Amino acid sequence: MAQPADRPFLRLFVTPSVLVAGGFIASLAVILQYSLRAHIPGELEPGGFSLGNFTDMLKPLYARAFVDTVLICAETAFFTLLLAYPLAFALVRAKSPFLKSLLLVTAVTPLFLGEIVRTYSWIIVLGNTGFVNSVLRGLGLIDQPIQMMFTKFGVVVALVHVTLPVMVIMLSAAISHIDRDYEKAAASLGASPVRTFLTVTLPLSLPGIIAGVTTSFAWTFSAFATPQLIGGGQVSTISTLVYQLGFANFNFPFAAALSFAGLVFTIMVIALLRRAARPLEKMGGHA
Repeated sequence: MAQPADRPFLRLFVTPSVLVAGGFIASLAVILQYSLRAHIPGELEPGGFSLGNFTDMLKPLYARAFVDTVLICAETAFFTLLLAYPLAFALVRAKSPFLKSLLLVTAVTPLFLGEIVRTYSWIIVLGNTGFVNSVLRGLGLIDQPIQMMFTKFGVVVALVHVTLPVMVIMLSAAISHIDRDYEKAAASLGASPVRTFLTVTLPLSLPGIIAGVTTSFAWTFSAFATPQLIGGGQVSTISTLVYQLGFANFNFPFAAALSFAGLVFTIMVIALLRRAARPLEKMGGHA
């Protein structure tokens, strides 16, 4: 085992991470202490110690926001997986360099666009006079525009676009590490291409699927700009409620409590997902 003297640059490389972690912990401490203070209407300064902010979260409005956020995250992760898996599979298995480059550019381009730019693009697409409704009306399929803005459907569609690149990258890494000899062996034993995919390729790619779904879920839980702009205040999530409470009502203690509870809730949900998916991950690793 290498001794610290054998790694002279270890402290230099670790120091930035330690400083960032220290700043993150200090920020969480400030948020926590704000969440334990009472809100004084009309005052920016919080009052004394109080646990009322956490008990108020049990009210139907805020409890529903947690449920809606989890549902939006789950739907986003599911539909992202459905779109990303074929794209990642084609990206890894395509033989044409041009097709590989085209798929790669298509998959990762959203990463180079800011979240605001992506969201405004979807506003143009999903609006009542936007691209989708204009095409449908031009084809004579509808008489009145379909309401897609300010709905959960519109929020999920835009969030899928946000999380798609990361999901494709993770799935591509998992699929590229699959030994093709397993698939050839299944084919030589008479398995059809569909059965080979379902019994060999898909199980072996489970670690990438689990990592992609978990990352997509966590990323969506903290998304703000997309739910705020696409939802237009009609779709409540934890992040939009924090904004409304903190910057519209100046109820910083309750916003801090909601933020801290959202962080703890995210960690709990991800831990449960990882625990539930552990048997599948082991099966994928030993398939």
